[in-house]
Amino acid sequence: MYLETKEVVKQYANHLALNKVSIQVPRGTVFGLLGPNGAGKTTLIRIITRITAPDSGSVMIDGRPSRSDDVYNIGYMPEERGLYKKMKVGELSMYLAQLRGLSKKDAHHELMKWFKRFDIMDWYNRKVEELSKGMQQKVQFISTVIHNPDLLIFDEPFSGFDPVNTDMVKNEMLRLRDEGKTIILSTHNMESVEELCDNIALIHQSQVVLQGKVFDIRKEYRPGIFRFRILGSEFDFVHPSIEVLSREPYHEFIDLRIKKMENMSSNHLARLIFDRYEVVSYDEELPTMNDVFIKTVTGNAR
Repeated sequence: MYLETKEVVKQYANHLALNKVSIQVPRGTVFGLLGPNGAGKTTLIRIITRITAPDSGSVMIDGRPSRSDDVYNIGYMPEERGLYKKMKVGELSMYLAQLRGLSKKDAHHELMKWFKRFDIMDWYNRKVEELSKGMQQKVQFISTVIHNPDLLIFDEPFSGFDPVNTDMVKNEMLRLRDEGKTIILSTHNMESVEELCDNIALIHQSQVVLQGKVFDIRKEYRPGIFRFRILGSEFDFVHPSIEVLSREPYHEFIDLRIKKMENMSSNHLARLIFDRYEVVSYDEELPTMNDVFIKTVTGNAR
């Protein structure tokens, strides 16, 4: 499913939640929907899932306006969990699967498959209130994907998971993506964004302030810092367009971090060092998505 929002506006009383928000979510990718608390991410998700309507603008699915029956082809896992605590896990899961359009037979077949995959078969007849937060998360995840929708939306899906179960869910997301599913991931965990997301949009103060491929964005924000490991114990090179940030001896080598000025190309810097020293390794430092997030949000705030 290819999803696009065009100039979506949503206002609540005196609060402008979304201000002409346009995003493009390519088919078969994991798309990171990022932003600080209160930026408008949840409002946009609610509009995409037709829980609420925009004041103006549109949501397009595969090139046409979104329709009411599109909700049957969307799986949405909200940040606020909504499981009935007094129901048994299997009973609740069957109920939610049938709400999403599966027959009783198909729902049971799919649940058995997913419960085995997530290793929670022993909990099928236990009450939801007996589950840990992480176990409840697994049930919620299964309920989100059980009807095999083409668009999956996860809002902070890793909350409550230990590292092992976090990896399990990440691997499932990647598997679903590889099967052609389109996934929107809303999270504050920037490490997960780097691991999972092909593209991102960053919303701040109700507007999209950054959008594109993760790797391209990291390259765009690169600070011009390079790491060199050179053979020997001396480094005394001085140049007006470079700053040596650190030099650390390492056995028979020296590890250098060098920042170049904007007027110097990366190739020029490399030639200067390679011509004078025996270079063992060399690479450029790219900013993390956490660095990009902070720089973009604080920069826009100023």
